[in-house]
Amino acid sequence: MTTEKVELESELDYTDDEDIDEGCEAEASAPAFTVTGFWGERLDKVMAAMLPDVSRARLQKLIETGKVEVNGAVVDKVRFKVAEGDAVRLLEPPKLDEALHFEPEEGVEFETIYEDEAIIVVEKPAGLVVHPGAGNHSGTLLNGLLYRYPELKDVPRAGIVHRLDRDVPGVMVFAKTREAAAFLSAHLTAGKEYLALAEGAPCKEPEELYDLLFHDRARNKTYVVRRTRAGVREARLICTPLRLLPDGRAALHLQLLTGRTHQIRVQLGSRGCPVCGDRKYGAQAAPGGIALYAWRLRVPHPDGRSLTFRLPEELLPPELQGLAEDL
Repeated sequence: MTTEKVELESELDYTDDEDIDEGCEAEASAPAFTVTGFWGERLDKVMAAMLPDVSRARLQKLIETGKVEVNGAVVDKVRFKVAEGDAVRLLEPPKLDEALHFEPEEGVEFETIYEDEAIIVVEKPAGLVVHPGAGNHSGTLLNGLLYRYPELKDVPRAGIVHRLDRDVPGVMVFAKTREAAAFLSAHLTAGKEYLALAEGAPCKEPEELYDLLFHDRARNKTYVVRRTRAGVREARLICTPLRLLPDGRAALHLQLLTGRTHQIRVQLGSRGCPVCGDRKYGAQAAPGGIALYAWRLRVPHPDGRSLTFRLPEELLPPELQGLAEDL
């Protein structure tokens, strides 16, 4: 099998669809860089050199619409001159150019646990980024999938219908056909179940948590807000406390009813019970990282079947093992 570059069928704009995240960290954030090697050059030219994965036309549009800062001040002129040492920051993640090529890569480690003519189900290990983006141009799960399954180049988003944070291990499903991609995108959210260790339990009995969330793309952080406005979305999940530990931590089962950026983390953090290790939403740092696991995935198959896949017990921390019977 060759590793020649393949062109993905559709524009890979992962940053504009919040519902493709099921409550985990968004993997693409707004780039920032310090100008090096340029004196008195146009801003758009410098950005094109620093961000080769984004078309110059798109970068010009970002500048003209006030989405770029230089040294902390918004600049809206593409001919603005920058110099060595200037700090440039985009206020939102850019769309990748539709002509972008991703390279299939051998050696990306993940396990395929199920495959048929319509879907692929894999176990994503912690530490593996799902798809290329700003700062991660290779070595991702998508690169590995394109090597093993070259036919994914003909599927919108290369078969991605949901995603997980780099540090979250879990079960993921990918579509092998256009029809499967459309079907899974419409029916998958309610089948996503997580286990987490949190700094306390937000409820004593199973309870639906409801919030209005706003995702700030510039800071790559989600906030709970009190009223609906542009960009605000409803977030719902069912939280079931499973076990309270002597040190005050709680083992939780979480079933998503919606899929919003950082949803689980911000909804727990806003209630004073952040996921252990999740410093962004109020927890203390932990040696094992963020204690969130995409534990069980119920996949509504396009052929009418319902399939269920689960992370092996040994991939969970000891505090979360042996809880399957409780569920």
